[in-house]
Amino acid sequence: MTGQPTLCRACLETWPRGLARSGREQDPCPACSLPTLRSHDELFALTTAHIDCDAFYASVEKRDNPELRDKPLIVGGGRRGVVTTACYIARKFGPRSAMPMFKALELCPDAVVIKPDIAKYRVVSRQIRDLMEELTPVIEPLSLDEAYLDLADDVRLDPRPPAVGLADLAKKVRAHVGISISIGLAPNKFLAKLASDLDKPRGFAVIGAAEAEAVLAPMPVSAIHGIGKVTARKLEARGITEIRQLQAMSDPELRAAFGKFGDRLAHYVRGDDPRVVKTERATKSVSAETTFNDDVADADVLVSRMAPLAERVAARLGEKGYAGRTVVVKLKTSDFQILTRNRQLATPTQRADLMMSVAEPLIRREADGRRFRLIGIGLSDLSPGEEADPPDLFASTPRLNET
Repeated sequence: MTGQPTLCRACLETWPRGLARSGREQDPCPACSLPTLRSHDELFALTTAHIDCDAFYASVEKRDNPELRDKPLIVGGGRRGVVTTACYIARKFGPRSAMPMFKALELCPDAVVIKPDIAKYRVVSRQIRDLMEELTPVIEPLSLDEAYLDLADDVRLDPRPPAVGLADLAKKVRAHVGISISIGLAPNKFLAKLASDLDKPRGFAVIGAAEAEAVLAPMPVSAIHGIGKVTARKLEARGITEIRQLQAMSDPELRAAFGKFGDRLAHYVRGDDPRVVKTERATKSVSAETTFNDDVADADVLVSRMAPLAERVAARLGEKGYAGRTVVVKLKTSDFQILTRNRQLATPTQRADLMMSVAEPLIRREADGRRFRLIGIGLSDLSPGEEADPPDLFASTPRLNET
């Protein structure tokens, strides 16, 4: 550790040229004696951060009910719903976000289940956002519980190095809000988001530009922004499972294999990301979809697989503070023909059951013997969440549009 810039996350003492003695990050801080040191060659030079609240919904519920502190907790819908958040105790048994609730309870039958209280979580999110704004005005929220921060010299409000301000932010969130956050600090958004997940919970991970390729090399290809489960399976079928295998390919080879996405992939596998932190992002719709391992023709199966997607959309709408007026059902046939069926409501909604009441007859009408490889559901024509589901919601008849 000698020579590496060092920060104590507890007392915020810094050593820009490293400690005057050898040691490890687990060693006590010379100033406060706590084992809270963080050292890295680029620690005080990096300016892009990703903040991720640790098991956000579950952490808020445990904060508000201390009796839940040492119990496995799952926040989500009923037995036919999905897991929104599982606390770290529950995760040891296997439950994960977006997992069907019945499966999560099979894995962790002793879990306490609480329905999400989005209004409460939005208040907590705003409190954390207020603390972030003491560091910088350039904040790009991704959801209620995570955001990118631009801490460059020309925009940063805090005169201290970004790493110090971020460590102080974590302390303030813990003291004033009552939950913990994990921090990723890096030269760009892609690496910052990866870093924030390396040391959870209460993490503070750093990925520097000089080490980026080496850090990425052993990671699974699914760690790359833009590669989902389907693409990862396709890569696995070609024998590509680790990022190091993509790093070994030239830019022309990546473009030939992945088309337009190959250009972005060439940047990501080498630790580059040209995207900048944006303070505003226009959201036009909120949706979720799934691709089947085997094509499905049965209408009952299609409807049952759509239900957790509707729950996921409803949760995302609540997180983002939106409601939607047009229900969109997406179907992709076995021969890759994409069908969309749109039904416009008289008033906006955030309700999964209402989405399904619209989606189910549309699915059953299209399930005429054809086999489908993908289904999806979403809401468009977005408006503020406060407009969702007025008392006379069921007094009107939706209108059908098809493409």
